[in-house]
Amino acid sequence: MKQRYDFSKGRRGRVTPPPPEPQGKLRITIRLDEELIEYFLRESNRSGGVMRYQTLINAALREYVENSAPKIEETLRRIVREEMRPLMLNQ
Repeated sequence: MKQRYDFSKGRRGRVTPPPPEPQGKLRITIRLDEELIEYFLRESNRSGGVMRYQTLINAALREYVENSAPKIEETLRRIVREEMRPLMLNQ
């Protein structure tokens, strides 16, 4: 072992390139309330670590988005009711 090492030409950062991101996933930075993170960490621990907390957060967001989008059938019924209302009132 040398007494001194020369790091003057060294570079900071990874020694190897980062692993590729999974297809369809995007790495972002997001700030969430501590209580939310704690909740998802607890849920992850309850699953025995099978579901990671990030996966649980992603699933919760996906469920919210898919269930909160207006359904085509509901929208169509609303439009038909709105269009029929004046016709029914004129009779």
